Amino acid sequence: MNAKSNHNQNSAVRSATTFKNPFQIEDLAVFDDATLRRLFDADACVVELQDLAWSLHGAPSSLIRQIKKNLAWRHRSYFVWELYRSASAEEVKAARKRVLDALFWELTYWKMPELYEELTEGEKLHPGIFQQLEPYLRDKIVLDIGAGSGRATFECLRHGARLVYAIEPSPGLLRILEQKIAQQPASERVVVRQGDFSHIPLADGSVDIALSCSAFSAAPEQGGEAGLAELRRVTKQGGRIALIWPRREDYDWLAEHDFSRVTLPVQHDMFVQFRSLHSAVRCARLFYGHNTAVVRYILKRRRPAVPFSVLGVNPPSDYCWLIV
Repeated sequence: MNAKSNHNQNSAVRSATTFKNPFQIEDLAVFDDATLRRLFDADACVVELQDLAWSLHGAPSSLIRQIKKNLAWRHRSYFVWELYRSASAEEVKAARKRVLDALFWELTYWKMPELYEELTEGEKLHPGIFQQLEPYLRDKIVLDIGAGSGRATFECLRHGARLVYAIEPSPGLLRILEQKIAQQPASERVVVRQGDFSHIPLADGSVDIALSCSAFSAAPEQGGEAGLAELRRVTKQGGRIALIWPRREDYDWLAEHDFSRVTLPVQHDMFVQFRSLHSAVRCARLFYGHNTAVVRYILKRRRPAVPFSVLGVNPPSDYCWLIV
């Protein structure tokens, strides 16, 4: 989906003094059961069970039941114990902050997909990436997993893909993607489905190349070992897996899993080009609230373009690949 994994790396360093999370604990009800199971899976859980339980003190009973039923059986008794254990108002408030900050990006994809689209539409990939991948895309069946609102999907079409399976878990982003596809003359060459790295809704060996643009990471909740196994499963023998714009912290993991990395030359800073100055300030305050240099840069220059170096994110100028 877009710049998910690269943006996700920022959530751990949000500053309480510069970032105000717009979500409430009741917003967790937006997730479907499959997403809740993924988010709160014991091996990949992005929040502590105690924090989750305490954050739900005073929450609607329907939400508590929804989360409880999607926890692994072996963790439900501990969750219930912490849910009914006494906690002060300050402890509940702190737990909610930790939970909502950890789930900020997932909530954004599900609750504010239009704003996420506004953020990512200006993040232009290095043109050489799809130029180099074109021989493996032309006349091929392609998987774009974590498709988001379709940046990589439409690049695949432009570079001659015969058919693209665009798979994305967020209903909001799927809706935006479907609206875009309906305006394309090649709409019959895209099949949109809901799914994620834990379960790709395709048969074994059904695609020639599986790619993911800034969505896959080594973290279990964003792919990891299980996600890579799924990518291998749906890709034909001799086909390729391509991970575009991976996180820097995943480079060693990818190398250990036999990926080769290609870094394309960049002569000057790459920029995010926002829709307008107003859009740049709004997105910077919400999505880069931990980095006060971003808003200062925009306001000082009065331009809606921000270098990736100022954002603190590696530019979208590399990809990793392996042969299945």
